Amino acid sequence: MPHANFSLSQLEQTQDFIRRHIGPSEAEMADMLECVGAESLDDLMQQTVPEGIRLPESLNVGESQTEAQALAYLKTVASKNQVNRSYIGMGYSDTLTPNVILRNVLENPGWYTAYTPYQPEIAQGRLQALLNFQQVTIDLTGMELASASLLDEATAAAEAMGLAKRVSKNKKSNLFFVAEDVHPQTFDVIQTRADMFGFDVVVGKAADAASHDVFGALLQYPGTTGAVNDLTDIIAQVQANKGIVAVSADIMSLVLLKAPSEMGADVVLGSAQRFGVPMGYGGPHAAFFATRDAYKRSLPGRIIGVSKDTRGRPALRMALQTREQHIRREKANSNICTAQVLLANMASFYAVYHGPDGLKTIASRIHRFADILAAGITQHADKGLSLANNTWFDTITVNVGDKKDAIVAAAHSAKMNLRTDLDGAVGISLDETTTRDDLQNLFNVLLGDDHGLDINQLDQQIVAKGSQSIPADLVRTSDILTHEVFNSYQSETEMLRYIKSLEDKDLALNHSMISLGSCTMKLNATAEMIPVTWPEFGKLHPFAPIEQAQGYSQMLSELSEWLLDITGYDALSMQPNSGAQGEYAGLIAIQRYHESRNEGHRNICLIPSSAHGTNPASAQMVSLKVVVVNCDKNGNVDLADLRKKAAEVADNLSCAMITYPSTHGVYEETIKEMCDIVHEFGGQVYLDGANMNAQVGITSPGHIGSDVSHLNLHKTFCIPHGGGGPGMGPIGVKSHLAPFLPNHKVIDTGNTSAGNGAVSAAPWGSASILPISYMYIKMMGSAGLKKATEVAILNANYIANKLDGHYNVLYRGRNGRVAHECIIDLRPIKEASGVTEVDIAKRLNDYGFHAPTMSFPVAGTLMIEPTESEAKVELDRFIEAMVCIRAEAAKVESGEWSATDNPLHNAPHTLDDICDANWDRSYDRHTAAYPVASVAKNKFWPSVNRIDDVFGDRNLICSCPSIETYMEE
Repeated sequence: MPHANFSLSQLEQTQDFIRRHIGPSEAEMADMLECVGAESLDDLMQQTVPEGIRLPESLNVGESQTEAQALAYLKTVASKNQVNRSYIGMGYSDTLTPNVILRNVLENPGWYTAYTPYQPEIAQGRLQALLNFQQVTIDLTGMELASASLLDEATAAAEAMGLAKRVSKNKKSNLFFVAEDVHPQTFDVIQTRADMFGFDVVVGKAADAASHDVFGALLQYPGTTGAVNDLTDIIAQVQANKGIVAVSADIMSLVLLKAPSEMGADVVLGSAQRFGVPMGYGGPHAAFFATRDAYKRSLPGRIIGVSKDTRGRPALRMALQTREQHIRREKANSNICTAQVLLANMASFYAVYHGPDGLKTIASRIHRFADILAAGITQHADKGLSLANNTWFDTITVNVGDKKDAIVAAAHSAKMNLRTDLDGAVGISLDETTTRDDLQNLFNVLLGDDHGLDINQLDQQIVAKGSQSIPADLVRTSDILTHEVFNSYQSETEMLRYIKSLEDKDLALNHSMISLGSCTMKLNATAEMIPVTWPEFGKLHPFAPIEQAQGYSQMLSELSEWLLDITGYDALSMQPNSGAQGEYAGLIAIQRYHESRNEGHRNICLIPSSAHGTNPASAQMVSLKVVVVNCDKNGNVDLADLRKKAAEVADNLSCAMITYPSTHGVYEETIKEMCDIVHEFGGQVYLDGANMNAQVGITSPGHIGSDVSHLNLHKTFCIPHGGGGPGMGPIGVKSHLAPFLPNHKVIDTGNTSAGNGAVSAAPWGSASILPISYMYIKMMGSAGLKKATEVAILNANYIANKLDGHYNVLYRGRNGRVAHECIIDLRPIKEASGVTEVDIAKRLNDYGFHAPTMSFPVAGTLMIEPTESEAKVELDRFIEAMVCIRAEAAKVESGEWSATDNPLHNAPHTLDDICDANWDRSYDRHTAAYPVASVAKNKFWPSVNRIDDVFGDRNLICSCPSIETYMEE
């Protein structure tokens, strides 16, 4: 058979990532350009983007590479990381991700490309997994109520401090107590948060907590050096003085240790990382957070609750949504806008897979090995070593005196890392990956090769006399994980089918377009995802010596240089591990800048009325007072009102937070003037990076004139949303703000002032997902990144053009153009027919689509963002659905269908509806389930009918109902 006559260039084109990332083909783009009335992409940009903000030069991130080239290069970078056996601990442990979870959850787009479950009828799978996570948290902590996860242990502790201030009856106190055995990175984040809130913090021995007049206290259980102490009396004493007590706990230890609730804790929090989630150089990991039912209205983050659908069946939803920051804005409890859903789901599946018996086996083995290690050290007191504590779960602290340097050097030579930040001591934390050979190697390092210890003999001695390292009154006696879900799927076959059954209930990007305005649900390419699970990235401890992380250092450096080029800024911090955390870090930098100029009194933040809800919520997190700036009838910031209010508060103006393109989806012509006005009155400009997908390669925040922005890497730069998290929100700043970027107490990040506090637990946030954005930029190159922006704008204008006439496109910019998203106004339809925006959103589920962003930034609207990744055929399918839904609404308006007996009011339709023998509706089953022919080709069935939100909030149930509940229904 003759060789195919392919040229090298043709072969390279078959691997051309740009062509595969961007949905429409060149021919399709030509058709779409003709439809919108533009001769070319460049012509469309000329019509759409104000000339004064366009970049004068192309990006400088390099030529695009093929998938194979980029993966090969990044593999050489990753190989520079030295993955030692880690015994550092401090809240991070090596773990074994069950392969059935690794392949079918972490590596499965059905789980990692889903969006936050705001449309619960098509999100019952991840909602169930999150409810399981809450149940694990409730069982292990013993508390009454748990959230669906927070960002990391340190920020969860900071949230606990905020909750304590809100609910404590010691209203006169401004003092928060932190026990000296709390992990140092946790204290670091708490101190930063306290500084911004104006709280005072005192550190001392846990036993002394009640000797201070505090509104709250944080204790660690077990302590950072391993000691397991009874906290009952301490908690009672603080509570007697009207203080609130939070306990930061190790989740694996709680399998064997007395639940903190039984010691009286008000809040229990920690990291679920060691339940099957790789360390990943710091993240992403899910934090757990539990509290008393009485404090449910102050609980930060999201809660999954049990409600019912219109058929009376149990159904899950996010409960108490009025607490969400986009509704409460500057009155929000916190600026948390995401959870760590993908990681919480992995942790919950880990608990489901192992069950209570399996977890007890794992925890007992870890503790047994710690006992063996301690026994060997004790038997060799002649070596000059001693134990710092006489209680422990998994962590031994060894007093080594002047032998520390030699022991640490020996450990590094043996490719192991010990904890080294303790005076005259080293810490050794064991985990589920520890083997008997590891213990032998530890003895060799600590005691020398001639120690003569026999692991089996030590084990037998401990068995004979019984373990004394957990005090008898702190041994857990209460049951855990008694619910059926944790006792039914211990075989891989059953576990695989359980995961699949939940996945099938969720609509994700592997099924259809998710056109959420402001959320940029674009392709998360497989080649971008592959490096995440490389052990060179996944198995590194965040506090490993920096010289062992040279691969990470190189990747972070290159990615930072690219992002600086893209944004036009001078310095960057990768630490914030969500977009809201990025806003928070950026506002801290602004406030510290003002303080450095003796202008710390500047405390007013100007925010347009259309802004993302996290903007005012983040402002209140740094004690800024929000002044709202009006928008005009076209959705643009009212320039006269901005100047008027900036002048009124000039002496106290800290900053303005502006979204660009605007939250209304247009390029405002006066953006540079806005920046000039704020600067004129002494303020700084925070440009919200949520809409960077309409800027990359075309304009930039730095070029526009802003001082700081966060970047949603989980939007513009392809990190997947994971069902509601993870995210990353690094911030870029101009040079004058660079000295005020966050640093870290444990590892100096090296790019800012040494004394700056942290905003996240790990120095570089959720570092292990940064290879996703790295690969995206590497494979797109300068030209590809710009083209992605251009096609995102083309796709949005194509949809706006096609829907115009059926719906009113609410806001348009120059030449009638929109940016990367458009808002359609449903209020006239509601007024004429009674059909609501909710009806239309739910009806889209029947057509196989997730609804666009609903009622933001304007009530009664849908905000549509197609992204550049969607091909014309998918855009046309969505347009067809929207046009057909408008025709259905017209039938309600005309009276052909009644206000309550129509497919919009009854949407979404389930198989139970279609199979119901008592079908008595005025429209037929086919109209309900297959409203257009294309739906039949790939039908997605919502698993529940429309959910009753009011019932769910009035009957708040945030733990797993018994299986009988479902069987009865």
